[in-house]
Amino acid sequence: MGEFDLIARYFKRPAKRSPLGVGDDCALLAPAPGMQLAVSSDMLVEGRHFLSTVDPLRLGHKALAVNLSDLAACGAKPLAFTLALALPSVDEAWLEGFSRGLLALADAHECELVGGDTTRGPLNICITVFGEVPTGQALLRSGAKPGDDIWVSGTLGDARMALEMFRGKLTLPPGLAQLARDRMEMPTPRVALGLALRGIATAALDLSDGLAGDLRHVLEASGVGATLDADAAAACMAASRHSEFAALALSADARRALVLSGGDDYELAFCAPTSARARVEQAGHATGTAVTRIGSIDVQPGLRWVDANGQALTQQQFLSFDHFG
Repeated sequence: MGEFDLIARYFKRPAKRSPLGVGDDCALLAPAPGMQLAVSSDMLVEGRHFLSTVDPLRLGHKALAVNLSDLAACGAKPLAFTLALALPSVDEAWLEGFSRGLLALADAHECELVGGDTTRGPLNICITVFGEVPTGQALLRSGAKPGDDIWVSGTLGDARMALEMFRGKLTLPPGLAQLARDRMEMPTPRVALGLALRGIATAALDLSDGLAGDLRHVLEASGVGATLDADAAAACMAASRHSEFAALALSADARRALVLSGGDDYELAFCAPTSARARVEQAGHATGTAVTRIGSIDVQPGLRWVDANGQALTQQQFLSFDHFG
Protein backbone atom coordinates (compact mmCIF):
# COMPACT_ATOMS: atom_id res chain seq x y z
CA MET A 1 0.00 0.00 0.00
CA GLY A 2 1.43 3.39 -1.01
CA GLU A 3 1.34 6.66 0.91
CA PHE A 4 -1.67 8.11 -0.90
CA ASP A 5 -3.61 4.82 -0.74
CA LEU A 6 -2.96 4.81 3.02
CA ILE A 7 -4.31 8.34 3.41
CA ALA A 8 -7.33 7.65 1.24
CA ARG A 9 -8.25 4.44 3.07
CA TYR A 10 -7.76 5.49 6.69
CA PHE A 11 -7.85 9.27 6.92
CA LYS A 12 -9.60 10.92 3.96
CA ARG A 13 -13.11 12.15 4.79
CA PRO A 14 -15.53 14.59 3.17
CA ALA A 15 -14.73 18.16 4.24
CA LYS A 16 -17.51 19.87 6.20
CA ARG A 17 -16.16 23.11 7.63
CA SER A 18 -13.12 23.69 5.42
CA PRO A 19 -13.58 24.22 1.66
CA LEU A 20 -10.35 22.26 1.16
CA GLY A 21 -9.65 19.12 3.16
CA VAL A 22 -7.32 16.11 3.01
CA GLY A 23 -5.75 15.82 -0.44
CA ASP A 24 -5.06 19.48 -1.24
CA ASP A 25 -1.85 21.35 -0.56
CA CYS A 26 -3.51 23.51 2.10
CA ALA A 27 -6.67 23.53 4.18
CA LEU A 28 -8.52 26.83 4.34
CA LEU A 29 -9.99 27.83 7.69
CA ALA A 30 -11.88 30.98 8.60
CA PRO A 31 -13.16 31.64 12.12
CA ALA A 32 -16.65 33.03 12.50
CA PRO A 33 -16.97 36.83 12.76
CA GLY A 34 -15.80 38.09 16.14
CA MET A 35 -13.72 34.96 16.77
CA GLN A 36 -9.99 34.33 17.09
CA LEU A 37 -8.22 31.14 16.03
CA ALA A 38 -6.60 29.12 18.80
CA VAL A 39 -3.80 26.84 17.52
CA SER A 40 -1.76 24.19 19.35
CA SER A 41 0.59 21.34 18.40
CA ASP A 42 1.67 18.23 20.31
CA MET A 43 4.02 15.42 19.37
CA LEU A 44 3.88 11.84 20.65
CA VAL A 45 7.03 9.73 20.22
CA GLU A 46 7.08 5.97 20.73
CA GLY A 47 9.10 5.03 23.80
CA ARG A 48 8.88 8.55 25.17
CA HIS A 49 5.17 9.29 25.30
CA PHE A 50 3.67 5.85 24.79
CA LEU A 51 4.63 2.19 24.92
CA SER A 52 4.95 0.06 21.80
CA THR A 53 2.37 -2.33 23.28
CA VAL A 54 -0.42 0.26 23.58
CA ASP A 55 -3.70 -0.53 21.80
CA PRO A 56 -3.61 1.57 18.58
CA LEU A 57 -7.25 2.61 19.09
CA ARG A 58 -6.33 4.06 22.47
CA LEU A 59 -3.27 5.71 21.00
CA GLY A 60 -5.40 7.38 18.32
CA HIS A 61 -7.73 8.69 21.02
CA LYS A 62 -4.90 10.03 23.16
CA ALA A 63 -3.06 11.63 20.25
CA LEU A 64 -6.01 13.94 19.63
CA ALA A 65 -7.13 14.20 23.27
CA VAL A 66 -3.89 15.87 24.39
CA ASN A 67 -4.38 18.55 21.73
CA LEU A 68 -8.05 19.09 22.53
CA SER A 69 -6.98 19.53 26.15
CA ASP A 70 -4.93 22.56 25.09
CA LEU A 71 -8.01 24.07 23.43
CA ALA A 72 -10.00 23.36 26.59
CA ALA A 73 -7.45 25.26 28.67
CA CYS A 74 -7.87 28.23 26.34
CA GLY A 75 -11.68 28.08 26.42
CA ALA A 76 -11.71 27.41 22.68
CA LYS A 77 -14.18 25.34 20.67
CA PRO A 78 -12.51 22.72 18.42
CA LEU A 79 -12.71 23.30 14.67
CA ALA A 80 -10.17 21.15 12.82
CA PHE A 81 -6.80 19.42 13.03
CA THR A 82 -3.91 18.20 10.90
CA LEU A 83 -2.02 14.93 11.37
CA ALA A 84 1.65 14.29 10.62
CA LEU A 85 2.42 10.60 10.98
CA ALA A 86 5.77 8.78 10.67
CA LEU A 87 5.43 4.99 10.35
CA PRO A 88 8.17 2.34 10.28
CA SER A 89 5.98 0.27 7.92
CA VAL A 90 2.39 -0.04 6.71
CA ASP A 91 0.56 -2.14 9.31
CA GLU A 92 -3.07 -2.16 8.23
CA ALA A 93 -4.42 -3.57 11.49
CA TRP A 94 -2.58 -0.85 13.42
CA LEU A 95 -3.79 1.87 11.05
CA GLU A 96 -7.40 0.68 11.30
CA GLY A 97 -7.35 0.84 15.10
CA PHE A 98 -5.44 4.10 15.29
CA SER A 99 -7.65 5.91 12.80
CA ARG A 100 -10.81 4.58 14.46
CA GLY A 101 -9.79 5.89 17.89
CA LEU A 102 -8.60 9.20 16.46
CA LEU A 103 -11.66 9.89 14.34
CA ALA A 104 -14.18 8.76 16.96
CA LEU A 105 -12.91 11.44 19.33
CA ALA A 106 -12.76 13.95 16.47
CA ASP A 107 -16.40 13.25 15.64
CA ALA A 108 -17.41 13.56 19.30
CA HIS A 109 -16.01 17.10 19.31
CA GLU A 110 -16.95 18.00 15.72
CA CYS A 111 -13.26 18.53 14.99
CA GLU A 112 -12.44 17.91 11.34
CA LEU A 113 -9.27 16.31 9.93
CA VAL A 114 -8.20 18.72 7.18
CA GLY A 115 -4.67 17.68 6.19
CA GLY A 116 -1.20 16.60 7.27
CA ASP A 117 1.62 14.37 6.08
CA THR A 118 2.84 10.77 6.20
CA THR A 119 6.38 9.45 5.93
CA ARG A 120 8.47 6.38 6.73
CA GLY A 121 10.42 6.53 9.98
CA PRO A 122 10.28 5.70 13.70
CA LEU A 123 6.69 5.91 14.96
CA ASN A 124 5.94 9.56 15.64
CA ILE A 125 2.59 11.35 15.77
CA CYS A 126 2.24 15.12 15.53
CA ILE A 127 -1.13 16.84 15.59
CA THR A 128 -1.91 20.52 15.18
CA VAL A 129 -5.37 21.50 16.32
CA PHE A 130 -7.38 24.62 15.51
CA GLY A 131 -10.17 26.11 17.60
CA GLU A 132 -12.06 29.36 17.90
CA VAL A 133 -12.78 31.62 20.84
CA PRO A 134 -14.59 34.97 21.01
CA THR A 135 -12.10 37.82 20.62
CA GLY A 136 -10.75 38.83 24.01
CA GLN A 137 -12.33 35.91 25.89
CA ALA A 138 -9.56 33.30 25.68
CA LEU A 139 -8.42 31.80 28.98
CA LEU A 140 -4.71 32.57 29.34
CA ARG A 141 -2.01 31.79 31.87
CA SER A 142 -1.39 35.46 32.64
CA GLY A 143 -4.61 36.55 34.35
CA ALA A 144 -4.33 35.14 37.89
CA LYS A 145 -4.85 37.73 40.65
CA PRO A 146 -3.89 37.66 44.36
CA GLY A 147 -6.80 36.26 46.32
CA ASP A 148 -8.05 34.03 43.49
CA ASP A 149 -8.94 30.44 44.28
CA ILE A 150 -7.02 27.67 42.51
CA TRP A 151 -9.09 24.78 41.18
CA VAL A 152 -8.46 21.52 39.35
CA SER A 153 -10.85 19.43 37.28
CA GLY A 154 -11.45 15.70 37.37
CA THR A 155 -8.89 13.33 38.84
CA LEU A 156 -5.11 13.53 39.23
CA GLY A 157 -2.28 11.05 39.74
CA ASP A 158 -3.93 7.94 38.29
CA ALA A 159 -1.94 8.02 35.05
CA ARG A 160 1.30 8.27 37.03
CA MET A 161 0.23 5.21 38.99
CA ALA A 162 -0.09 3.32 35.70
CA LEU A 163 3.38 4.48 34.64
CA GLU A 164 4.88 3.20 37.91
CA MET A 165 3.12 -0.12 37.27
CA PHE A 166 4.58 -0.37 33.76
CA ARG A 167 8.02 0.47 35.17
CA GLY A 168 7.70 -2.43 37.61
CA LYS A 169 7.89 -0.14 40.64
CA LEU A 170 4.30 -0.68 41.75
CA THR A 171 2.12 -3.79 41.71
CA LEU A 172 -1.56 -3.06 41.26
CA PRO A 173 -4.52 -5.43 41.71
CA PRO A 174 -6.53 -6.01 38.50
CA GLY A 175 -9.36 -3.51 38.98
CA LEU A 176 -7.04 -0.72 40.06
CA ALA A 177 -4.58 -1.51 37.27
CA GLN A 178 -7.34 -1.12 34.67
CA LEU A 179 -8.55 2.16 36.17
CA ALA A 180 -5.03 3.60 36.16
CA ARG A 181 -4.32 2.35 32.65
CA ASP A 182 -7.57 3.85 31.35
CA ARG A 183 -6.62 7.25 32.78
CA MET A 184 -3.16 7.06 31.18
CA GLU A 185 -4.26 5.82 27.75
CA MET A 186 -7.72 7.40 27.36
CA PRO A 187 -7.64 10.90 28.90
CA THR A 188 -10.80 13.01 28.73
CA PRO A 189 -10.24 16.48 27.22
CA ARG A 190 -12.25 18.94 29.33
CA VAL A 191 -13.49 20.97 26.38
CA ALA A 192 -16.99 21.53 27.75
CA LEU A 193 -15.64 22.78 31.07
CA GLY A 194 -13.19 25.11 29.34
CA LEU A 195 -16.03 26.67 27.37
CA ALA A 196 -18.14 26.99 30.53
CA LEU A 197 -15.31 28.77 32.36
CA ARG A 198 -15.08 31.64 29.88
CA GLY A 199 -15.93 34.81 31.75
CA ILE A 200 -15.40 33.05 35.11
CA ALA A 201 -11.78 31.84 35.26
CA THR A 202 -9.00 34.41 35.34
CA ALA A 203 -6.27 31.98 34.18
CA ALA A 204 -6.04 28.35 33.10
CA LEU A 205 -3.78 25.66 31.66
CA ASP A 206 -3.94 21.93 31.12
CA LEU A 207 -1.94 19.51 33.25
CA SER A 208 0.40 17.46 31.09
CA ASP A 209 3.66 17.32 33.04
CA GLY A 210 2.32 17.38 36.60
CA LEU A 211 0.54 19.89 38.82
CA ALA A 212 3.67 20.97 40.72
CA GLY A 213 5.50 22.13 37.62
CA ASP A 214 2.65 23.11 35.34
CA LEU A 215 1.10 25.52 37.83
CA ARG A 216 4.37 27.44 37.99
CA HIS A 217 3.75 28.54 34.40
CA VAL A 218 0.62 30.37 35.54
CA LEU A 219 2.45 31.95 38.47
CA GLU A 220 5.31 33.15 36.28
CA ALA A 221 3.03 34.47 33.53
CA SER A 222 0.80 36.26 36.07
CA GLY A 223 3.60 37.55 38.31
CA VAL A 224 2.08 36.01 41.45
CA GLY A 225 2.66 33.19 43.94
CA ALA A 226 0.46 30.51 45.43
CA THR A 227 -0.24 28.36 48.48
CA LEU A 228 -1.64 24.90 47.74
CA ASP A 229 -3.13 22.23 49.97
CA ALA A 230 -1.29 19.09 48.87
CA ASP A 231 -3.79 16.84 50.63
CA ALA A 232 -6.77 18.49 48.94
CA ALA A 233 -5.03 17.82 45.62
CA ALA A 234 -4.16 14.24 46.61
CA ALA A 235 -7.82 13.60 47.39
CA CYS A 236 -8.50 14.09 43.66
CA MET A 237 -6.89 10.74 42.81
CA ALA A 238 -9.67 8.45 41.58
CA ALA A 239 -7.67 5.38 42.58
CA SER A 240 -7.85 6.42 46.24
CA ARG A 241 -11.61 5.83 46.12
CA HIS A 242 -11.27 2.36 44.56
CA SER A 243 -11.99 -0.66 46.76
CA GLU A 244 -8.56 -2.17 46.03
CA PHE A 245 -6.60 0.96 46.92
CA ALA A 246 -6.26 0.22 50.65
CA ALA A 247 -4.24 -2.91 49.87
CA LEU A 248 -1.45 -0.74 48.45
CA ALA A 249 -0.80 0.86 51.84
CA LEU A 250 0.71 3.97 50.24
CA SER A 251 2.01 6.64 52.58
CA ALA A 252 0.64 10.18 52.50
CA ASP A 253 3.90 11.33 50.88
CA ALA A 254 3.62 8.67 48.17
CA ARG A 255 0.04 9.70 47.37
CA ARG A 256 1.02 13.36 47.22
CA ALA A 257 3.94 12.58 44.90
CA LEU A 258 1.71 10.63 42.48
CA VAL A 259 -0.69 13.56 42.22
CA LEU A 260 1.66 16.54 42.36
CA SER A 261 4.55 15.15 40.28
CA GLY A 262 2.55 12.82 38.06
CA GLY A 263 1.78 14.11 34.60
CA ASP A 264 -0.41 12.76 31.79
CA ASP A 265 -3.52 13.91 33.66
CA TYR A 266 -4.80 16.29 30.96
CA GLU A 267 -7.09 17.96 33.46
CA LEU A 268 -7.46 21.72 33.83
CA ALA A 269 -5.94 23.84 36.57
CA PHE A 270 -7.54 27.26 36.74
CA CYS A 271 -7.97 30.32 38.90
CA ALA A 272 -11.13 32.27 39.70
CA PRO A 273 -12.18 34.97 42.18
CA THR A 274 -13.57 33.77 45.51
CA SER A 275 -16.82 35.50 44.57
CA ALA A 276 -17.16 33.06 41.65
CA ARG A 277 -17.13 29.83 43.68
CA ALA A 278 -20.79 29.09 43.03
CA ARG A 279 -20.36 29.79 39.32
CA VAL A 280 -17.35 27.47 39.12
CA GLU A 281 -19.26 24.69 40.85
CA GLN A 282 -22.20 25.24 38.53
CA ALA A 283 -19.89 25.04 35.50
CA GLY A 284 -18.60 21.72 36.81
CA HIS A 285 -22.10 20.42 37.46
CA ALA A 286 -23.41 21.54 34.07
CA THR A 287 -20.58 19.76 32.24
CA GLY A 288 -20.49 16.65 34.42
CA THR A 289 -16.96 17.45 35.60
CA ALA A 290 -15.72 17.32 39.18
CA VAL A 291 -13.99 20.55 40.28
CA THR A 292 -11.91 20.81 43.45
CA ARG A 293 -10.55 23.91 45.15
CA ILE A 294 -6.94 23.26 46.20
CA GLY A 295 -5.39 26.62 47.08
CA SER A 296 -5.13 30.33 46.55
CA ILE A 297 -3.07 32.88 44.65
CA ASP A 298 -0.72 35.04 46.76
CA VAL A 299 1.11 38.32 46.27
CA GLN A 300 4.38 36.73 47.44
CA PRO A 301 6.16 34.99 44.54
CA GLY A 302 6.80 31.25 44.67
CA LEU A 303 4.79 28.10 45.23
CA ARG A 304 4.17 26.93 48.79
CA TRP A 305 2.68 23.56 49.77
CA VAL A 306 0.82 22.83 52.99
CA ASP A 307 -0.91 19.74 54.36
CA ALA A 308 -4.53 19.47 55.44
CA ASN A 309 -3.61 21.09 58.76
CA GLY A 310 -1.91 24.06 57.13
CA GLN A 311 1.61 22.83 57.97
CA ALA A 312 4.30 23.59 55.41
CA LEU A 313 5.68 20.73 53.28
CA THR A 314 9.08 20.58 51.60
CA GLN A 315 8.93 20.94 47.81
CA GLN A 316 11.88 18.80 46.70
CA GLN A 317 9.65 15.76 46.15
CA PHE A 318 7.21 17.68 43.98
CA LEU A 319 9.00 17.94 40.65
CA SER A 320 7.26 17.64 37.27
CA PHE A 321 8.38 15.89 34.11
CA ASP A 322 10.93 17.71 31.93
CA HIS A 323 11.93 16.22 28.54
CA PHE A 324 15.43 17.68 28.86
CA GLY A 325 15.76 17.70 32.64
